[in-house]
Amino acid sequence: MHRKDNLDARLSACADIMTGADLTEKNMKKAAELKNYIDFASVFKNSAPVHLEIGCGKGGFVCGMAKLHPDIDFIAVEKVSNVIVTACESAKAGELKNVHFINCPAEVLPRYIRSGSIARIYLNFSDPLPKLGYAAQRLTNPRFLSLYADMLEEGGELWQKTDNEDFFNYSLASFSECGWQVSDICRDLAAFPIEGNVITEHEQKFMDEGRRIFRLVARPLCRGAAKTFNESPQ
Repeated sequence: MHRKDNLDARLSACADIMTGADLTEKNMKKAAELKNYIDFASVFKNSAPVHLEIGCGKGGFVCGMAKLHPDIDFIAVEKVSNVIVTACESAKAGELKNVHFINCPAEVLPRYIRSGSIARIYLNFSDPLPKLGYAAQRLTNPRFLSLYADMLEEGGELWQKTDNEDFFNYSLASFSECGWQVSDICRDLAAFPIEGNVITEHEQKFMDEGRRIFRLVARPLCRGAAKTFNESPQ
């Protein structure tokens, strides 16, 4: 991807709403162990529930959600600096005080996010990485699900949307393997819309092309709990 003009200056202008990735440690596992927890109460000046979007892209979803839910604080994560700068600028233009960004890969999130501090995680149109050799990098691979389960508070949940059916089915299998409870499974979100769904330009484009949007809600269960799927016929 071509580096945006004046990227460093633009990122600097967003420093008040973004935690920049310090990846001097190139090993992702070791980088995650160098704790630098974000103090949500200090960042947001309140004690509201915190929702986390992983892979926020240009920020259409998180900015839309922040406008709809001023009583919720949002952390939005994007590893590509070229992309996250647009999301940050959108949040600043909208004067959104309940959004903070982290510029880092998902693997490094334990460095910044405390255990049990997140009420909800969003995975929206994550890269399906269809080649078999890339399965470990999919954001619903079991190694990521263990990170999410640790970050979620008791009763917390994960909401996923994707336009890729193979990736959706892979995700269902991963949740089952890791003992998560999955509900609200929908295989055509346009035909069965949900209240409050923020439709981004990206998602609208898929629907205009006639591509189905797949959605689910998943919750981590205690070890040894039954693996449960409640799927409606759509």
